[in-house]
Amino acid sequence: MDSGIGLLPAAAALRALRPDVDLVLSQDPDGMPWGVRGPQGVTEHALAVARAAAEQKPDALVVACNTASVHALEAIRAELEPDIPVIGTVPAIKPAAAGGGPVAIWATPATTGSAYQRGLIRDFASGAEVAEIPCPGLADAVEYARLDEIASIVAVAAQQTPAGTRALVLGCTHYELLADEISAALAETCPGITLFGSARAVVEQALRRARPLRESGDGTLTVLRSGREEALPAAALAYPAGRSLLA
Repeated sequence: MDSGIGLLPAAAALRALRPDVDLVLSQDPDGMPWGVRGPQGVTEHALAVARAAAEQKPDALVVACNTASVHALEAIRAELEPDIPVIGTVPAIKPAAAGGGPVAIWATPATTGSAYQRGLIRDFASGAEVAEIPCPGLADAVEYARLDEIASIVAVAAQQTPAGTRALVLGCTHYELLADEISAALAETCPGITLFGSARAVVEQALRRARPLRESGDGTLTVLRSGREEALPAAALAYPAGRSLLA
């Protein structure tokens, strides 16, 4: 679940690991964007999206959204667990800082500088030089595949990223859809930089925590958009992760 297509990296990673699994993608196009709503608003919308997903009786629910994980994870778990294991998304600060830095974190303005992110930096990157880079508008641009806008925002964020940065944390799941574009934008000032997303680790955790999985599924894909069963939005097909789900 996510407000929009930020769930695509996790969904594609899960499909790659378990092609037989039936996937349900629960989104909230009617309520986007979540980040401007404040903690209570995010929680209310995230709960609605989680409930729509829960009606499908999944073996596990992945909250594939950093903002929802920050503000709503506890509320979703309180309502759905233990019947449905709920797995949140944590920015990959710990593995990114393992090399000693310098580290940059690209995230939404709502997440950048938040107590949540600062706590992760304190707990897992206290020995590294860390730069927090807000990327206003980038998640929305990705959501609607506005390519010129994406290029402009990525260029600004790249300019704000200290030269010589060795590790970049993608602190919004939408950003993981832009790995190639971000790497290219940083190639000159941060040669050899490594990007750290959360999708693979989150999916592996979901498979570990899931209720005993059905022996096999049919590899189906169900898309819920503010509770309505619809097709995957056209913008999703602008990215390899989206196209892979329909392959």
